[in-house]
Amino acid sequence: MAVDVELTEIRDFLARHEPFAGLPDEVLRRLPARLTVQYFRRGTELIGRGRDNHDLFVLRSGAADVHDAADTLVERGEEGTSFGSITLTRGNPSTFSVTAIEDSLALVVPGEVFHELCRAHPAFDAFFDEQRRSRMRGAVAELQTSATGSAILKTRLRDLLGRDLVTVPVTGTVREAAGVMAARGVSSILVMDGERLAGILTDRDLRSRVLAAGVDPASPVTEVMTPDPVTGSADALAFEALLQMTARHIHHLPLVDDTGRPAGIVTTTDLLRIEEASPVYLAGDIAKQPDVAGVAAVSARLPGVVRALVEQDASADDIGRVVTAVGDAVERRVIALAEAELGPAPAPYCWVALGSRARLEQALAADQDTAMVLDDAVAEADLGWFTALAERVVDGLERCGYPRCRGDVMATNPRWRRPLAAWQAEFTSWLTAPTPEAVLNSSIFFDMRPVHGDTDLHARLQQHVLRATPGAKTFLAHLAKQAGAHEPPLGFFRGFVLEKHGEHRDTLDIKRGGILGVVELARVHALAVGSPAVATRARLEAARAAGALSGELADDLRDAFEFIGYVRLRHQSAQVRAGLPTDSFVAPDDLSGFEKRHLRQAFSIIRFAQQALGRRYLTTMVS
Repeated sequence: MAVDVELTEIRDFLARHEPFAGLPDEVLRRLPARLTVQYFRRGTELIGRGRDNHDLFVLRSGAADVHDAADTLVERGEEGTSFGSITLTRGNPSTFSVTAIEDSLALVVPGEVFHELCRAHPAFDAFFDEQRRSRMRGAVAELQTSATGSAILKTRLRDLLGRDLVTVPVTGTVREAAGVMAARGVSSILVMDGERLAGILTDRDLRSRVLAAGVDPASPVTEVMTPDPVTGSADALAFEALLQMTARHIHHLPLVDDTGRPAGIVTTTDLLRIEEASPVYLAGDIAKQPDVAGVAAVSARLPGVVRALVEQDASADDIGRVVTAVGDAVERRVIALAEAELGPAPAPYCWVALGSRARLEQALAADQDTAMVLDDAVAEADLGWFTALAERVVDGLERCGYPRCRGDVMATNPRWRRPLAAWQAEFTSWLTAPTPEAVLNSSIFFDMRPVHGDTDLHARLQQHVLRATPGAKTFLAHLAKQAGAHEPPLGFFRGFVLEKHGEHRDTLDIKRGGILGVVELARVHALAVGSPAVATRARLEAARAAGALSGELADDLRDAFEFIGYVRLRHQSAQVRAGLPTDSFVAPDDLSGFEKRHLRQAFSIIRFAQQALGRRYLTTMVS
């Protein structure tokens, strides 16, 4: 009788807590007899990190803490909380520890019972999906977080704004503005027209435009201010602001919020106090070099910068942006040196980056992918100037550590150096009469970003393409088939598929079926909805917003992309440290158990997304 009462109490307890509350009454009635009860004294472990676990624990009383591999508290569970589903669904050993912080009683659900409930009751299984999905996000966070818990390149400009806005109205005088600056101890002041930012006045302006020029301090501040100054987003990253300020040779950057209203000012002094400054110094040094040899010498420091960023736990996304920004700085300086040698361009043109650098996702060991869009009014006699420019720039980039593209996708190829109308015709032919070969050759050109010159030429080409892509169903089907062709290197039984031949034999190509897999999936989805986004993460968000991807799958792909990218960067950082050339081929023996488990999960996510895309576009019917 007492046993029946106890079983009834357990049934009633489970009925009050998800996901057991959603089980049918008959299942709930029979379930308690299949469970056991275990007592844990305060300080003892329910699940040990690094050890296998085969049960689900449901706290009936007491409390327990969950700590990750860095011993960071990630969850505190009380009565009704379940622990252990992640090892039951994704395998052992556990990467977390669960420790009782009070004397506790736990209901122990054997693994076979847990799996039986998941198979028979989709709602029960779905309850644990968030834990399964969040495991990838936790893995990303764990790799990116240092022992001190800090992460570099994560500082938002908003976090640096420690004072109220210092402003003067457009009706104020120079003397009034200077008085406010002196009283508040600041080196700049915003000039406001109501709530609109009209200009900025700095200490340098007071010296050069007032004192040195003999301007009457009673003059209107509008006469000496910098009108309509360059602004930055308060939510941008600090290193992005530094790069912008270095490129424009400015020392004060007004920040605006998402409504366009001023939020404050940051200075180069503010930004250089944080440790993200080193990539900016590198970009700044590149811009000062008098010749290609100097640019090459400075750009040779980039692998060391990447190594430092990896060792300081920057994310793959942020490091990709740094590498891209440095690559842009190199390319712009080499172009400027070539233009200085050749003289002014005879017609407007736009030099564009393609591929990973266009997506702001460049890693080390990247080759050149470039093109030129010329103004339609260019004369035949002037084409030689652009040929000479392309040859000088491509040669200069090679000297700076960017190998020539083996597929000849460079501005030196006349096919990729043509007037706007010819580019528009080329894209139209790809979209309206695609062939597998054309799609293979053309997909890189849908990842295009202006680097130098007349950006309106690029904008007009992009608008032409985006108007046509959503309706180009046959082309998108070919593109989807190509996206599915780069299968993740994962075998039927979740074992890694290694390279079988050549210098990279017995290694894992994490670029082809991993990074490139997500890139191609995101490209198809974004083009299908007419999104102008080029970066992979932005494309995933655009696809989510348009309903082309579920929020869950978009998150999973984003996290898989970040995790694989970070593993590649750690691999490349180790190669830099050892003085070896960098690549994307990772030896499984060099991976930790943690990395192997999560790479398998990331590859599984990509494979699932490829299969879903194939079903949507019926790629088995594409030939």
